[in-house]
Amino acid sequence: MIQAAIFGFGNIGSGVAAVLEENCKQVAKAVPGGIHVKYILDIRDFPDSPFADRIVHDIDVILSDPEIKVVCETMGGKEPAFTFSKRALEKGISVCSSNKELVEAFGPELLRIASENHCSYLFEASVGGGIPLLTPLLQNLAQEEIQSVTGILNGTTNYILTKMERYGADYAQVLKEAQDLGYAERNPAADVEGHDTGRKISIISSLISGKTIRFDDIYTEGITKITPVDFTWAKANGYSIKLLGRSKKAADPSGDGTAQIEVMTAPFLVKEGHPLYGVCDVFNGVLVHGNMVDDVMFYGRGAGKLPTGSAVVADMILAAKNIGQTVPVEWNPEVLVPVPSGECINAFFVRMNSTDAEKTRTVFADKISAVWSAQDDAEFVFVTCQMQENCFFDLLGKAGEALSVIRVL
Repeated sequence: MIQAAIFGFGNIGSGVAAVLEENCKQVAKAVPGGIHVKYILDIRDFPDSPFADRIVHDIDVILSDPEIKVVCETMGGKEPAFTFSKRALEKGISVCSSNKELVEAFGPELLRIASENHCSYLFEASVGGGIPLLTPLLQNLAQEEIQSVTGILNGTTNYILTKMERYGADYAQVLKEAQDLGYAERNPAADVEGHDTGRKISIISSLISGKTIRFDDIYTEGITKITPVDFTWAKANGYSIKLLGRSKKAADPSGDGTAQIEVMTAPFLVKEGHPLYGVCDVFNGVLVHGNMVDDVMFYGRGAGKLPTGSAVVADMILAAKNIGQTVPVEWNPEVLVPVPSGECINAFFVRMNSTDAEKTRTVFADKISAVWSAQDDAEFVFVTCQMQENCFFDLLGKAGEALSVIRVL
């Protein structure tokens, strides 16, 4: 039996405990004797929990116990999660994390410390919740040149956009509903401004490139400007609107073999028939394109107590099966700055006042690929061809003030 500890007994931490308890027979098939939670570290007490007798408030109780071989870190945030994870790894205790903010900021450093101390740092649950994604990317698709990853990576924003599309509700109304149901935090900025998706696509991009793609270097745009009118136009023309994290290999203009990668988080119009079109409500979907395997789709619950807890336990099993050695994860600390967003190539959906229609047609000329049939005489709506973003926004500035601009996948 492997003795383990949980750092942080919130939603995900309690989910980890529940998975280990309820699926103990399945866990024991993979790890002889199973995995037993000996300690749970939290600043609170949980007198009504079946795990109340395992709560401790001092990390040294855990780190000084030689029986502890694996911990899961489900605290969230950078501190004290970083310090606690680092101290555990330095003791040779493997750490399994669901904390995307920590992984994005300190992943390479924690992986190095794990390797130096013959233990593992694993973080499958930090991206995609219960969806197996990072492990397949690193193992099952290790032979592939991953050319792009495009994903709906945040259940809260996907839920909001789905409700806006289905019922014609405005953003503020659906956000309040999502908060009342517990899908959105009281301060929803991390979700609705795209930061959560941005951190996740940062981690994915780092792993597929082998270098470090920093969240701060990624163009990030949220969903707060999306309106019911945008959905009316999109639906009428066979599109949905999704918040996407997108990472793709870019052309090498210098020809010297220097790695180039485009990384972006933003709303996109997604055409009916595309694999991500039907990913709705709180579900996540990730489309991976490899140079040999072509398209591979991952779909499931990207968040939630038990789905995410299940992903953490999968890492705990992997770590438990490799006590005394490191499960390798390649992530070079060398920073690779993505292609500036202005140099990225995209098509755009644009809504303008009809009074600007003639001028807009003249300015964009052959850059307009389609003019959508009028539903409202007050608006001129069109889609551009694929073009460099700098060029698009330069032309838009000459045409007039847009009512809405959304990229088209």
